Amino acid sequence: MHHDETFPVSRRGVIAGGVASATLAAAPVAQAQTQDQVQGTTQPAPPTMPVTLKVNGRTTKLNVDTRTTLLDALRENLKLTGTKKGCDHGQCGACTVIVEGRRINSCLTLAVMHEGEEITTIEGLGTPEKLHAMQAAFVKHDGYQCGYCTPGQICSAVATLGEIKAGIPSHVTGDIAAQPSVTTDELRERMSGNICRCGAYSNIIDAIHDVAGTERTA
Repeated sequence: MHHDETFPVSRRGVIAGGVASATLAAAPVAQAQTQDQVQGTTQPAPPTMPVTLKVNGRTTKLNVDTRTTLLDALRENLKLTGTKKGCDHGQCGACTVIVEGRRINSCLTLAVMHEGEEITTIEGLGTPEKLHAMQAAFVKHDGYQCGYCTPGQICSAVATLGEIKAGIPSHVTGDIAAQPSVTTDELRERMSGNICRCGAYSNIIDAIHDVAGTERTA
C-alpha cells in the first residue's frame, strides 16, 4: 500500500496523540481536586427547612432538603412506600396522593409546600384487615395485574368520586353548570392521568362504578 509522505502519521500515532490530549485536558481538574483535598475544603451542605406534615392522621416534623419532593419525603423519610415512584415526571399517576381532599402527583410538588396540610396515602385509606370500599372493589373486579400503579389508581379513584360529588366538571361534562354524573365517559376522562401498563382499565372502571353504585354506560 502506498503511503503519502506528506502526512506520515500512522493510525497508532493518531490514537496516542488523542490520549495525550485528553490527559492534558484533565490535569487541571485533577490538580484542583487534589488541592481541595489538601486544603480540606468541602461542598456546602444543601439548604434544609423544617416542615410539619400531617399524613394519614399522624403529625410528623421533618427537616428536609428544600428540593425534596413530597413523594420522596413520604417514601424515604416516613417510609410510606405504598406511594410509588413511576416516571417521576408527573406523567403516569403512580405517585398520586390526596392532599386536602384533592388528588395530586406527589412527584411534582415539594414537601415544604405542604406545611400542616392533610395528606392521605394508600396506607391511610385502609388496611388489609379493614379495606377501604375502593380497595375492596379493586380486589373484587381484578382492577390490577402487576399492582405497581394500583395505589395511585385507588387514591385517584377515591378523589374522582369526591370531585364529581363536589360538582367539579371535567372536559367531557356536557353542561359545566350542572351537577356531573358518574358515567363511564366521566370516569375515563378523570382517570386518564393514571397509566396502567398492564391494561386493566376496564376492570378499574367497573370497580369505581361499583363503589359509586352506578352502572357502566358503555
